[in-house]
Amino acid sequence: MLTTTVFAGAAIALTSPAQAQVAEPTVGTGLQQEAGTGDGSGDETIVVTGSRIQRRDLTSPSPIAVVSAEEFQLTGAINVEQVINTLPQAVPGTTGFSNNPGSGAATLNLRNLGATRTLVLVNGRRWMSYDTNQIVDLNTIPQFMLQNVEVLTGGQSATYGSDAIAGVVNFNLRQDLNGAIIGGQYALTEQGDGARYDVNFAVGSKFADGRGSVTVYANYTRREPIFQDARGFSRNAAGDGCIVPGSTNSTTGIGTNFGGVLATCASRGGEVGLIPQGSASTPLATLPGITTGGASLGYVFNPTGGGTRAFNDPADLYNFAPDNYLMLPQERYLLGGYGSYELADNITGYTEVGFVKNSVPQELAPTPIGQALNLQIASPWFNEQTRGLLRPLDTDNDGYVTTNVNFRFNQSGPRNVDASRTAFRLLGGLRGNITDNLRFDVYYMYARTENQQYQQGNISRSRFAAATETEIVNGTLRCRAAAARTAGCVPLNVFGLGLADPAAIRYVTVNSTNLERSDIRNFVASVNGDLFTVGNSVDPVAFAAGVEYRGMSASYRPDTFLSSGDVAGFNAGQPTSGEYDVREVFGELRVPLVSEGFIHKLELTGNARYSDYSLDAVGGVWTYAGGAQLSPIRDITLRGQYARAVRAPNVQDLFGGNSTGFPAAQDPCSDRGAAGNRTEAVRQLCIANGVPAANVFTRAVQPNAQIQANFGGDPNLSEETSDTYTAGVVFRPSFIPRLNVTVDYFNIKVEDTIATFGGGLNDALSLCFTVAQNLTNPICSIFQGVRNTTTGAIGETSGGRNPNVLSANIATLKTSGIDVAADYSLPVDFSITGGDRSNVSVSFLGTYLDKFRSTSVAAIPERETIGEGSVPNVPTLNPMPKWVHTARLSVSDGPMVLSLRWRYRGSVKDRRLDNTFVGLVRTPQDPALFPNARIGAVNYFDLSTAFKATDRLQITIGVNNLTNQKPEVLGSLQEQANTFPGTYDVLGRDFFVGARLQF
Repeated sequence: MLTTTVFAGAAIALTSPAQAQVAEPTVGTGLQQEAGTGDGSGDETIVVTGSRIQRRDLTSPSPIAVVSAEEFQLTGAINVEQVINTLPQAVPGTTGFSNNPGSGAATLNLRNLGATRTLVLVNGRRWMSYDTNQIVDLNTIPQFMLQNVEVLTGGQSATYGSDAIAGVVNFNLRQDLNGAIIGGQYALTEQGDGARYDVNFAVGSKFADGRGSVTVYANYTRREPIFQDARGFSRNAAGDGCIVPGSTNSTTGIGTNFGGVLATCASRGGEVGLIPQGSASTPLATLPGITTGGASLGYVFNPTGGGTRAFNDPADLYNFAPDNYLMLPQERYLLGGYGSYELADNITGYTEVGFVKNSVPQELAPTPIGQALNLQIASPWFNEQTRGLLRPLDTDNDGYVTTNVNFRFNQSGPRNVDASRTAFRLLGGLRGNITDNLRFDVYYMYARTENQQYQQGNISRSRFAAATETEIVNGTLRCRAAAARTAGCVPLNVFGLGLADPAAIRYVTVNSTNLERSDIRNFVASVNGDLFTVGNSVDPVAFAAGVEYRGMSASYRPDTFLSSGDVAGFNAGQPTSGEYDVREVFGELRVPLVSEGFIHKLELTGNARYSDYSLDAVGGVWTYAGGAQLSPIRDITLRGQYARAVRAPNVQDLFGGNSTGFPAAQDPCSDRGAAGNRTEAVRQLCIANGVPAANVFTRAVQPNAQIQANFGGDPNLSEETSDTYTAGVVFRPSFIPRLNVTVDYFNIKVEDTIATFGGGLNDALSLCFTVAQNLTNPICSIFQGVRNTTTGAIGETSGGRNPNVLSANIATLKTSGIDVAADYSLPVDFSITGGDRSNVSVSFLGTYLDKFRSTSVAAIPERETIGEGSVPNVPTLNPMPKWVHTARLSVSDGPMVLSLRWRYRGSVKDRRLDNTFVGLVRTPQDPALFPNARIGAVNYFDLSTAFKATDRLQITIGVNNLTNQKPEVLGSLQEQANTFPGTYDVLGRDFFVGARLQF
């Protein structure tokens, strides 16, 4: 139930006495909820994230950022990702704006070290994961039930086990509800699209004379989609290029190739800028393998069919952007509850249950396809001019030629994925006191997530080939293969616009269903208590110890059509299935040495964990941590910690069946690679690898910016290891009441990082052809026999074979920086609501990124990705400014609060300026060669107000992105929609209104 005064004046949210003693500044507004149960004083104890020891204060040797529940309410958030991703420590993973790439999930990525290295907890316990990578989907967490969120930096494996390398994010659900809450929210952009609806209900009560309590909650969320054509910045696919006056295509106009012709842009009288960057697979079929003597992408058919002309790049490129979602639709049902009951003196049973059904569809442009087809020269689909192009290819004079054809199936409509995810979690446990100073806690948790993906718009490659290989019998055109005719084959005319028979479209189109399941079993038994005092400390030495078991299993069962590889449109994939378990023992010690002596406080902490994995390559591993806090005076605390953490390989890492992907990559044998790498040695290596001599360093070797490849796991992977160092100061001056400031340095290094072989397809290509330059070198092994014998192109989409790029313990990650946090509140003798006074509160969180290094192959450290202050050219990384902060200013006056949030992201430069390689030599580039050498700094301002309309009703109204800040249009270095939509605001000015009724 609400207290009489809805809004308190302190910046520290949820201002019970316990929170008033928090040593960490809190992102909050002072919007007061019903007080919690503990006050952090006297004999009352609490547990802080990162420890299992109960204590009388919330101090920690490592930095913890605390986000209040009100931060979610005053930002209009219906999903937790909307607030968490604005924190400086977080870098957006997949979000509600992640269409391609995307999975329909919302993930959390601390320090840009990856979602698999960030451990997500709810109430201090593991939550349900959603896929074979064992990542938590934030959509499963009920944001309307949050008490607060704690974000803890660095390795925490000694406390929580595997995965806590970048840090831990603990979502604490409120435990004190005594009554009922009905809430709702509606949001809409200024352009009238992207409507979001959220309705929630919760009820809590005590029973049996207070011995038991129960809370039940439910939620329904709906989000309407926005397509990319609804915004000017994302309406057209854009890329980097050179604009030459009077040019008509990218051959004369110098298109998108940086390392090759772009350096000569100025000498051609051109100007670097953005040009159309669509796909060479268009609704008009093309013949890319037949040279025109001018255009590099061959011939394109006329709309009326029959005849062809030279492909005009970029004018003929297909703009795939409008068909893609900018914001994905969502529909979610969420049910859950938790309760406890005092079974006997000092023994309490407790339980938690949760159920989520979440649907997040995706939509992409119609399926592009490119493959070698056997075409009948005499087909009525071709006129004499086209037959003249084909006849020279008919070397055996049988009337048929095999040549590459690119086409896009617009007649079959866009590709759709209906991703439906169902998850549940059950937990039961006992806790209590063994003695006055010794407590126990035992629980078992089981969670399962099942995903179903129904895909529409796939094209069967074999049926496409059969339907385009025709013959004329008695004046009738039919499919040439008898087996195909028996299976219902209908001739498919793709050589014009909209000429395909609908029956032929139905014949080649195949819909598919994929199933995925993830299970976790977790048993924990622990004791904690007080031992004795040391020195003059009033606090005793405290300990915690226990055992833990975790069993992980996951499976992915693709549709038989997808697993056969006979697919274009969505990625093919092989089944994945595996499981492993781990048995652990852990201990923790807290040693207060001094309190209220010559120095105010000195405390040491340490913990360790031994984990025995069922995986032979991992076996037994130790993780450990040690920290200290020193307060020379009451106002200042110095703190520091060292931690060793691990991440064991997950099911996908270990057992992932081969799946097909289309990563952005540059083949050094094509004209897309750096000009400085076009040496005679590379030319000869390309020829030896299967590239026709005439095609070396031409677009024919790589017609598209993406190259098809196979990816998968390795059961012999070992664990990743990390070392984290943190050091900081907490300043709470007694002469400035209500001011809290913390400054903390962090340094994290991850070794034996699990990554794709060679650091990914692009790095493997570069390492093989420009560094190793020896086809017998292991780094070159994946490129043997993968090229199209006619064009030299890699990948099935180009008529070659897909290289196998599997997982390996091969990379390193390093990051360091400084976190700054502060909050302050000031009572003022002024009120406009008739009260005696109001409160002004300020909260601030900022991160300075000193260093970020991603080394894709640890044995070749020169291959670093320079990350800090730049846009890394690595698909898994987002822009990383040197400085990011979020701040909030709030004025609380009786039943009303007015609050302004300021989100700032510093500028970032194009990392290609620092990181263009010729062999192992980094060659600085001229900024004039890049149309978007820098993404400018952005400021977002969000304004909201909340007021108590009646004793029981709260109303919240707000607008996010008040100044309608739009993202910059980026060129080739982008994630999707010509920007990074999870990082930069793509909605524009966005309004919301919410209401909450409590009784």
